[in-house]
Amino acid sequence: MPLRADLPSPLAPKNDMEPVKKKEEKEEGIASVGSVDEEKPKKEPSEKPQKGQKEEKEKKPAEKEKKGPAKKPAEKEEKAKKQPGIRIDLKGFEQRAIVLPVRAGEYRGLSAVEGKLLYVRLPNKGSHGEHATLCYFDLSKRQEQVIISDINGYSLSADRKHLLVRQGSRYGIISVAPGQRITKPLPTGRLEAVVDPRQEWKQIFNEAWRLERDYFYDPNLHRVNWREVRQRYGQLLKYAVTRWDVNFLIGEMIAELNSSHTYRGGGDVQRAPSRPVGYLGVDFSFENGAYRIKRILRGAPWDLETRSPLDQPGLKVKEGDYLLAVNGVPIDTNKEPYAAFEGLAGQTVVLTVNDKPTFEGAWDITVKTLTSEYRLRYLSWVEHNRKLVEKLTDGRVGYIYVPDTGQGGQRDLVRQFVAQFHKEGLIIDERFNSGGQIPDRFIELLNRPIYNYWAVRDGKDWQWPPVAHWGPKVMLINGWSGSGGDCFPFYFREARLGPLIGTRTWGGLIGMTGVPPLIDGGRVTVPTFAIYSKKGQWIIEGYGVDPDIKVVDNPGLMARGHDPQLERAVKVILNMLKKRRPIPPARPPYPDRSH
Repeated sequence: MPLRADLPSPLAPKNDMEPVKKKEEKEEGIASVGSVDEEKPKKEPSEKPQKGQKEEKEKKPAEKEKKGPAKKPAEKEEKAKKQPGIRIDLKGFEQRAIVLPVRAGEYRGLSAVEGKLLYVRLPNKGSHGEHATLCYFDLSKRQEQVIISDINGYSLSADRKHLLVRQGSRYGIISVAPGQRITKPLPTGRLEAVVDPRQEWKQIFNEAWRLERDYFYDPNLHRVNWREVRQRYGQLLKYAVTRWDVNFLIGEMIAELNSSHTYRGGGDVQRAPSRPVGYLGVDFSFENGAYRIKRILRGAPWDLETRSPLDQPGLKVKEGDYLLAVNGVPIDTNKEPYAAFEGLAGQTVVLTVNDKPTFEGAWDITVKTLTSEYRLRYLSWVEHNRKLVEKLTDGRVGYIYVPDTGQGGQRDLVRQFVAQFHKEGLIIDERFNSGGQIPDRFIELLNRPIYNYWAVRDGKDWQWPPVAHWGPKVMLINGWSGSGGDCFPFYFREARLGPLIGTRTWGGLIGMTGVPPLIDGGRVTVPTFAIYSKKGQWIIEGYGVDPDIKVVDNPGLMARGHDPQLERAVKVILNMLKKRRPIPPARPPYPDRSH
């Protein structure tokens, strides 16, 4: 984008006409068609210099004296440094923008050097084996050049001529030129810095205090005496002996703001070595003196995202079999079964199994363990609830679980909604929703109206929009639904989509945005925006969103496999369907246009 109106576009059309040659060049045999043969007249000594030419040689001493003594070169240079500036013409600014002719994609890390724009092109989502590529666009040649591929980041030097790039754990310095590679990795293992922990902790503590002071949404900081807070908690710094202690102090200090989304963590903390446990994605029971495979966790049959290692094709193992040994070592039944998988996360292991609790007739199978069962158990729970609702409503009602209001929650909402929008009613379960973004588009999808239908000769007529639901809906909430999980049911109620069932939500709607990190890589969050109603009242923060129908989970019923809140939601929506069942209009008779 040209900053001034009198500057041409970086991609302005170029004139491809050959330059006119002088007579001297023509006589040497390099003249081109259209060269000028006549020689320009030479300037006679008596001629006055043309406008813009220097006249210093012809000035009289008296004239120089009028302007004062001549300045030294160093003084002139120093004055020149103070005078330069960048003029920006704001009028017509947006109209001067141009788009570089590079392929569509995801770009990050823009930097400018003379005549070039540097950027990192990321691989397409879902691609495997591809890496980020550092490129530049040459504004003179008007083409893209690849500097280096397979990078994890880069930094431009102060003179803007060299680059520090990272490839995995290797660092190297390269030039801003095509076809670069790291030939001499930097010996980062020998880079050292002396740190005085107590002095650094003091700086970190004060910086955390300043971040809250300067970024908190309320400049009065909820009327908390913030200077007194720093003094009170700052006196405890001398008792800190680890970075964990400093994090604890910072957490206690920012908690004085009485606001949600005040978190702290990270930094130069000491961590003990860990040996991640491998998982099989199963539930065990202890029977007949051995561990039995009670249940193999499964998500939806079509979902290949993650599966239990025991749920792979061709394996001779099933629910009810016994796990007897891991890599030839018998299971110690005095410990829980996963003690045998310590340090085996993501590893290929040999399991000895049998249909009875002895080694007689046992066989071996080879599997690769999971590093975590979280996602698998989540998908299994969602699929269990969906099947339960399907069974209790004879297939009339769909079930959609929304785990958060970020990218994951949006993805799960869309894929479940698209598969069930044809149901007469919907149960939207947002219990345990961990928040994320402001969920207005979640509501827009659930509240999408149907405008018309299209008659087709073959198959079922189309509703339009094709993916929309206009039947009754209910939403499940609980005390673990917070942040965006507070906002989602609030918007659900504001849009009058249906009743809220369960218990009051968490109550944290002073949201946070990014602030600078701390010097050792630690972090604090700062609440930067708070919610208030159309009536001009602060809402939800510190209280939550009340249900329309309160249902407290009964531990006794839950221990027997029941879900009181979900079962109540089924009863409520079936009752709603009795009063308002979505029935599409009948197709009208075909028109007679023969007249």
